[in-house]
This record gives sequence, structure tokens and C-alpha cells, in this order.
Amino acid sequence: GTMVQRRKLEEEDFRGTQFVNHTLDLKGNNDILSVTRPDIISDIHEQYLAAGADIIETNTFSGTSIAQLDYGLQAYDEVFRINKEGAQLAKAACVKFTAQNPDKPRFAAGAIGPTNRTLSVSPSVENPAYRATTFDEVVKAYYEQCEGLVAGGVDMFLVETIFDTLNAKAALFAIDKFFEDKGTKIPVFVSGTIVDKSGRTLSGQTNEAFWISVSHAKPMAVGLNCALGAKDMYEYVKNLAKCCDAYVFCYPNAGLPNAMGGYDDTPAQMAADCTPFAADGLINGIGGCCGTGPEHIKALHDVVAAPHKPRDVPVVENLFRTSGLEPFIYQPDPQDHRKTFINIGERCNIAGSILYKKAIVAGDYDKALAIAKKQVEQGAHMLDVNMDDGLIDAVPAMTRFVNLLVSEPDTAKVPFMIDSSKFFVVEAGLKCSQGKCIVNSISLKEGEEAFIQNARIVKRYGASVVVMAFDEHGQAATEAEKVSMCQRAYKILVEKVGFNPQDIVFDPNILTIGTGMEEHNNYAVDFINATRRLKTLCPGCKISGGVSNIAFSFRGNDAVRRAFHSSFLHHACAAGLDMGIVNAEHCIHDVYEKIDKELLEYVEDVLLNKDPDATERILEFAAKLDPKSSPTNPKRLDGSLPAFRASTREHDKGADYIEKALAVPANLPPVPVYQKYNPEVKQSAAFALLDKAMKERIVVIDGAMGTMVQRR
Repeated sequence: GTMVQRRKLEEEDFRGTQFVNHTLDLKGNNDILSVTRPDIISDIHEQYLAAGADIIETNTFSGTSIAQLDYGLQAYDEVFRINKEGAQLAKAACVKFTAQNPDKPRFAAGAIGPTNRTLSVSPSVENPAYRATTFDEVVKAYYEQCEGLVAGGVDMFLVETIFDTLNAKAALFAIDKFFEDKGTKIPVFVSGTIVDKSGRTLSGQTNEAFWISVSHAKPMAVGLNCALGAKDMYEYVKNLAKCCDAYVFCYPNAGLPNAMGGYDDTPAQMAADCTPFAADGLINGIGGCCGTGPEHIKALHDVVAAPHKPRDVPVVENLFRTSGLEPFIYQPDPQDHRKTFINIGERCNIAGSILYKKAIVAGDYDKALAIAKKQVEQGAHMLDVNMDDGLIDAVPAMTRFVNLLVSEPDTAKVPFMIDSSKFFVVEAGLKCSQGKCIVNSISLKEGEEAFIQNARIVKRYGASVVVMAFDEHGQAATEAEKVSMCQRAYKILVEKVGFNPQDIVFDPNILTIGTGMEEHNNYAVDFINATRRLKTLCPGCKISGGVSNIAFSFRGNDAVRRAFHSSFLHHACAAGLDMGIVNAEHCIHDVYEKIDKELLEYVEDVLLNKDPDATERILEFAAKLDPKSSPTNPKRLDGSLPAFRASTREHDKGADYIEKALAVPANLPPVPVYQKYNPEVKQSAAFALLDKAMKERIVVIDGAMGTMVQRR
């Protein structure tokens, strides 16, 4: 932009001979100059290369049908032409300069800008759920841009100036699909934009949350550009360099804009301000954005890049990471899993709250949003969102509600678990969230082919996935069935889909006990023991479940049901349970050690299957309790103080039963050796060349195109 602006071009230059009779003004549409004034664009590219740039961007920042709509050039043929010819000009310049010095290869980066629409922010103050475009429309526009750029010969893609991470996720979704369709991939760089000193993007994400949201695409490099000058960008680049295991780059503006919208930093000033990035070992690439020209790039090359070594890419611990506006990084306490248990709020699930269901059915989304906010206030680390009900049109309901959640800072800060038994409803939720979500759920119910297809789509959205213990033959009930189904799914996900094990969450089915049916009596014990085995057999996996299911037969009696939840969490977390869909307030309040000891005795007789008569005994006991009282201080209906004693256990399994039932088997099978994922899509030759360059030196990225055009 900067280089284009320097050219002082007029309407005739933008029209050229190709668009003489075009009905709309084209001045300001810099991308069209690749078609109408290729001489200017080629000259700018060569000036940057002569100044020392290793990577130059194509003149296609606004090269999508969405952005070109403002100029009436949104037709596919026009967009393809803009991108192809823009790519050809940049590539030709790179080939010319590489031939002059083969030891310094030059790379043409296909510039993919953010469009002039935002998927996470409503343009209407009155309607925060409204969006001016859809995820699918943005994906289509980016896919078309990729086609033109690759046809023109770009070496890599640069998804840049990301002010809304959901737009970037749409771009990365399109790029991944494009790679799959073509069978070859090229390197991808991703660059976010911190809009002010809050350290957040325009759509509200911190830069670490932004990285977590795009890391699934495995970009070769990630960085920051625009909005800020180098001094104000330092802390955010430092944070990015610490948390990400890709190359890191930045290309700041030439200072902050002055009163006239220009930029005042001289090349020497900018180079001095950028030097700490390199001196402190934070970057692998440096360049310029708004207000920078070849003179700035030469200074950055000579003062910043050449004298300093590139950053060593750190080994970042592989952990379960999700994000909303803020990062959520799970580091379980190996000594006390219950302490680090992830509370997933259940009250925005149709099955988890009658108040929420009534609000959605009535179209009272403000009330539903208030329920979501209250859960976060009460300690929910994540929010489960489910719309599965015959009275609800799930796709528009999911879309509207998630759009509202991301528009409300108090709810948008936490990750979302998008929950539905219908995969197309899950996709509707994923298309609205800029954070890294968890999908709940997929399973082997419809066979391996459908399972793999859904898993690949989830991966493309950048989400973690809950896998239900369900296969072609039905739902897993016993310990052996739970372990077998989950391990089979794990092997498929790791070996055939390439899922990070940390992003695999198993739900081995928390099934209801205390039903009076003998075959249900061991469900809790089976879940707990399956959890322990899966954490060994499937390294890195996480375990979750719907905790309220365990005592569903005691619904209506809060004291008893909440005591069941607390006791179940105590024993299941000890076996490795990581997270669960819960009432967050109760989960925090109902500490196991504070549960009434008398009540707990009856509960654990049922929970741990200590006595076949345990259900009858607890029903006797529960009938004497105030159903609305707390499990830590249960009240008797008759107000009596002496402890109530139910009928004597007639078939007690012994004092050491629990220890035996939950014991780790002595002869556990060895951890299987899983095969490394071998992606079908091949890498282009640019990967090795670019990787070598970034290992050897700090690479230099060109400056702004628009300002240079204005100089004419």
C-alpha cells in the first residue's frame, strides 16, 4: 500500500485499457494495478528485492470477491485474473533476483488479506447476532483467491493483518481444502494484528489465544503486523516467541499514524526500534507495513537482520490447549486431578436446564445469554452449547446463540464445547467461534469411513474432539467395551487423521446407576476403571463425561444427587478424569471431604456397587431428607437430629471391596506402538528452501505496496 500511494496515480491508471468502460470508480483499488499497470508493480517489487528483501508479497491484499465487490470486480474471472497476474509479477521479480545470487533465494508470498467483512463482530449495534457475511462465503472467496495465486506461481501464502481470527480460520480452512484438492501444499505464514496497547485483536483475542486458534494449520511461521509501531509491538512479539513452536516474524508500521494519517519514522528510527526484536532473540523474520518503503527495508536488512542470529524455535510442551478471547491451557495436577478438573457448564444444554430450553423455544436469547454469563461467573471454565430438541430449529438457533456468546466479553473469554448429535449442527457452531472449540461429539456408530470424514472436518476447523464410546454395534457399557471402542478410535485419529493426542477427548459413557436393574450396578466402577486404562493405552488423551447422568434416577433430590456427583468426581478424577459437563457452582461447592458422612456412606454403597441392596437402602434414606437441602448439610424432613439408619446390609462385599474394585490390574498390557501419521498431501520444494533460509538468518519481508504507488 505505501509504495502504491507514493505514485500519485489517477483514475485512468487504475482503469488502464482493460476497464475504460467500467461503471464504478476504480481509483484506490490497488490490486487491479497488477492488470492495468504491471510496470509499476514490477518496479516496486524489484525495489524491495534490491533493498534486501527475501520475501515479497503479491499485490493481492484485497484480492477476494468480497473485497472486490466494492469495485464491481467480484466475478470469478476478474478475481482469478487479479491474483494470477499479481502472482506472476512477484514471481518473475523473485526469479530474476535469485538468478543474480542463487545463495539468497527470493520467495513470492501470496498476500491474503482480511477482507472488509468481519465474522466475529456485528456491524449492527442493535443486533449483535447479525453478521454481514457467512463463514462459508468467506471460505469460498479465499479458495478462489488461492486458485489464482497458485496459478500465478507463488511460493507460499501469507494470511495477514488478521483483526478477526474467525476470518483467518476461514482462510486456513480454504487453504487446507485447496491443498487437499490439489495434492500439494506450499508454506503458510499467518500474521495477526494487535489493534492497540490492550494487546488484543479487533475481535478481542489476546495474541496467545490467537495462536492457539490458528495453530492447527501448522503454519511455518506466525507473526504480527500493522496497527502498532515497533516499540508498542515488542511485548506481544515477545509473548508470541515464547508460546509458539513455529518461526516468528513481525513487520510493524513506521511508527504510529500522525494527524494526517501518514507515518513519520525514518528508516534509521524504525531500524533502531526493531533492533531489540533481533537482539533479544525473538524473531526469524522482519519487515515493514504501513508507511514503509525500500529505504526502510534496507535499514532493517542492514541494522536488524544481517548482524543478528535468528531465534531458536523452542520445544513447547504438548498440552491440551483451547481458547476463547483468552487462552485456556490445561496442566493436570498429577497428585490431585480433582484440583485441576475442568468444569464445563451444563446450563446452556437443552438437556441440562429447563430454563434455558424454555428461553430458546420462546426466542428469548437475552435470557439464554444471561444463563451463560452466570455459569462463567460461578466458575465454569468452558460452556457446553446444545440445541438438540424437536421444538427447536437447531442450525439457526446454534448460529444465533454462538454469535451472541462471542459478542459478549464475559462469555466470549472462555472456550465453547459445541454439542450436538447432528454433525451439521456442530458445524454451524464452529463457523461462529474464533476461539478453539471442543466438538461434542463424533463416534464410530456409522462406521470408520464416516468417522474419519467427520474427524478430518473437525481438524480443519481447528477444534478438539470428544469421541463417544459408541460403535457399529451400540453403546459401550462395560469396562472392556469402553476401552476397546476408545482405543480403536484413538488409533484411527492418530494414524489416519493426524490428530494431536492432546486434542482427543474420550467420553466412555457415564451411565445411570441406582435404577433397580442389576446390570446397571457396576456402571460407575466400569467407567472409573476404563478411565484409568485409557490414560495408559492412549497417551495424551483426555477423559470427559456428562456427570449429571450418573444419578439421573435420583433427580429431584438435590442432596442425594449432588452427593453422587461429588463422590463420583472424587473417584473418577483419581483415575484420570480431566473434565466433565457439570453444574459449575455445585461442582465447586460440593467438596468431597465436606459431604455429610452418613449420606456419603449410602451414596458410595450404590456408586461403587458394594451391596446389591444398596439402591433400596438409599431410597429409604432419601425419603427422610429435604430434597432441596445441601449434601454438605442435609436436612431431615421431620427435623430429627439422630442419624437415620436404613435396613442392615445383607450382602456387604467386605471392607476391602472398594480397594479391590478400583485397583490397578497387576498385569496391564504394554502401551501400543502407534504408527506416525503420513499425510497424503505432498510438500512443495519451497518448504526446504525457506526452512533453510530461516534457520540460517533473519529473513527480510518487503514493505507496504500502497504507499509506494502513491509516490508516483
